[in-house]
Amino acid sequence: MPTDPTLAALLLEHEIRQFYFVEADLLDERRFAEWLDLLTDDVRYFAPIARNIRRGEEASELTREGFDAAWFDEGKVTLRQRVEQLATGIHWAEEPQSRTSHLVTNIRVLEALPEVAAAVEVRVRSRFLVYRNRLADETDILVGKRSDTLVRVDAGWKLARREIQLDQSVLLAKNLTLFF
Repeated sequence: MPTDPTLAALLLEHEIRQFYFVEADLLDERRFAEWLDLLTDDVRYFAPIARNIRRGEEASELTREGFDAAWFDEGKVTLRQRVEQLATGIHWAEEPQSRTSHLVTNIRVLEALPEVAAAVEVRVRSRFLVYRNRLADETDILVGKRSDTLVRVDAGWKLARREIQLDQSVLLAKNLTLFF
């Protein structure tokens, strides 16, 4: 996306920020069914595992999509199944429910297609911090980066692809029942 802060570019960035803020509220308020409505039917939700590699090694720091293990490698069907399982109230890892706060920052529109004013698809990078507390003493802080593709559907935006890069290579959380 051009660095020229035209009115169209500023308005697009504002729209995208609002999308992320609404998404964070939906997740923190456990309105997961509404969150699913923000996803395209063919969404790809992927979180590679970070590996500790020595400088100069040929291996990639992140596991490869379609080849290696991942924290998440899901589509809308499995995301919906996770949401439905949480809604039963008998999900062992979420009874009682976690309290979460999703903080999203450094939101940058990297590319808008076909052009800023009439964009129907955007590539976005952001940073996140997710705080989760459960029971009296279970606290997790997960930090990382997201690379997203959003597509314009009717008057709003939907998430078509999300790659979540957690900064931790070893997760100390007891489970990953949350969404990023």
